[in-house]
Amino acid sequence: MKYVVLLGDGMADYPLDELGGLTPLQAARTPNMDRMAKQGQCGLAQTVPADMPPGSDVANLAILGYDPAKYYSGRGPLEAASMGVELAADDIAFRCNLITEKDGIIADYSADHISTEDAGELIRIINEHLGNTNARFHAGISYRHLLVLSGGRGRNAKCIPPHDQVGGKVADFLPQGQDAELLNQLIMDSKPLLEAHEINLHRMSKGKKMGNMIWPWAQGSAPSMPHFRELYRIGGAMISAVDLLKGLGVCAGLEVIDVPGATGYLDTNYKGKAEAALHALESGDFVYLHVEAPDEAAHIGDLDAKIQAIEDFDSKVVGHILDGIATFDDYKILLMPDHSTPIPVKTHTHDPVPFVVLSSSGGGDDVTEYNEFSVKSGSLGMVEGHRIMNYLIYESF
Repeated sequence: MKYVVLLGDGMADYPLDELGGLTPLQAARTPNMDRMAKQGQCGLAQTVPADMPPGSDVANLAILGYDPAKYYSGRGPLEAASMGVELAADDIAFRCNLITEKDGIIADYSADHISTEDAGELIRIINEHLGNTNARFHAGISYRHLLVLSGGRGRNAKCIPPHDQVGGKVADFLPQGQDAELLNQLIMDSKPLLEAHEINLHRMSKGKKMGNMIWPWAQGSAPSMPHFRELYRIGGAMISAVDLLKGLGVCAGLEVIDVPGATGYLDTNYKGKAEAALHALESGDFVYLHVEAPDEAAHIGDLDAKIQAIEDFDSKVVGHILDGIATFDDYKILLMPDHSTPIPVKTHTHDPVPFVVLSSSGGGDDVTEYNEFSVKSGSLGMVEGHRIMNYLIYESF
């Protein structure tokens, strides 16, 4: 039996006046996801517990089959695992964005989706000038980087994700609480270093936004979790463009497959990801394929981009997988977002998300299309997110 998870990050949304009361999922052309809904079993999943932040870290941990209440230790450590950064017992790892600050405002959480090459040089400069034995910066992909503080510092600081506060004043959303002074000093000291760098001067001359400030958030210590094989008796692979999901794969003992041209945005190599997944299934039993683009579009409030991302995911990933999976006799496919990222709020919410389980052995229900509302009549009902993997593999919640 082959198992595939197709994860469209942040696809779920709210009904929008601009779409005549439809959600982006309802308005987008999604013949392949609709086909899965018609032929599979549908339901709604509560991927994030009410008392936890609705982040991709918590949600994807749950979908992979790990109870977040038991295994979640923070997003930063997962990204550290992806980057091969080993954490000591008292190290605290932060996700560290390169953002655009303008006139005291958080103007862009991604520095205009800065290139990995440009960002890598900027983080190198930051580490050279602000790093020391107790504070280390590591370059990641595009605007997504890592700060590691030693001695448990920053563990309990209150840090706010920059994508939640675009347009807000920097001063209003700086870290607070324990060790906030250290974090705030690093943030403020980063600005003159970055603004003076020739990379940012060149970006400005080309009409692009600067990556002129760092922004640490989502901290935590190294996770302790069993491998996926220990829980579900199968091994497999993780395919994603973002360090968070790659790190989750590393911690779960999955093979992390890097796909050339996978960017985490609209220009990502959708087809290459699907082909890599099908190839991985030739020798493995399980693939978790994650696409970030719908979430990125929603964070900047770009409705057209979100619909495009959903349609590209449908045609270039879901459609390609459905065509290629037929070469295997027995298979199951789980389709879902990790969380909702509604255009009106530009951030993640706790709303339940639609999911479909398609099996080569059949077993559909009465749902005829895939969206946030149609699946309510599905046979699987409302499910806790961390129980879905058990159903996919063992047909039991």
